[in-house]
Amino acid sequence: MPPSSTGKWVSRAAATGGGRTYRGQVPANWYAALVVLVIIGLVSIVYSRYEYQHHHTTKVEPAVGTTLYAGYSIDICGKVISPLAASTNSSVAGITTPGNGVLNVSPKSGNQAGANAVLSAFFSNYPGAALTAKELKVPKHGTFKNGATCAAGTPDAGQKGIVRGETWPNAVSTKGTLLNDPATFKIGARTLVTVGFVPRDAKLPRPSQSIIDAMLSLEGSVSGGTTTTTTIAGSTTTTTPPATSTTTTTAGTTTTTG
Repeated sequence: MPPSSTGKWVSRAAATGGGRTYRGQVPANWYAALVVLVIIGLVSIVYSRYEYQHHHTTKVEPAVGTTLYAGYSIDICGKVISPLAASTNSSVAGITTPGNGVLNVSPKSGNQAGANAVLSAFFSNYPGAALTAKELKVPKHGTFKNGATCAAGTPDAGQKGIVRGETWPNAVSTKGTLLNDPATFKIGARTLVTVGFVPRDAKLPRPSQSIIDAMLSLEGSVSGGTTTTTTIAGSTTTTTPPATSTTTTTAGTTTTTG
């Protein structure tokens, strides 16, 4: 019986399966898929590189046009001095003080914002003050350089001092972090910082409760009139909501609640 057409096709396919004709055929689909994968990989690499190079454009607080508050104090040879008087250059300086131990951080330009909002920027813009890792200069108190001896009459009299700092992350934290170079401390919202000229192993005190209260009061006045005061020792919280007044008139009777 003559073979069918199907049988003939199978026979031809078997005869040429291992021949040169079959091996010479180009697997177009395979190469097309490979090209697509390569293109996708290149696009991913280019995109990732772009994102990496432009990541720094993200705004870092504090940004220009925003305002935040922090608290500070100054310790000289074991004695916390009174806060510096109110700044007179608040219209141009990015970090100022109203004179109550509060730092008002309100950048006016890019070189005052973000990572540039450090403690040394406040001191360098305050007349007669300066702060570096080796020197602390405070108006009416003098200049103190690492290795100098604390003067007589101070709690640390006779001991050699260095410029040090300590910071607390918020108004309720009692655990501070030592700063070997307080000049580079980046000021954040509600952070507390004490800078001083003290013996190397001295522990710096946290800014006083009155400074913390003033800081939170200023922040509350900006955020809508609600002031919250937190006292660590006594665990006291005081909340002052915005004033509310309601007037109701019914059949000649007027009731006012304020």
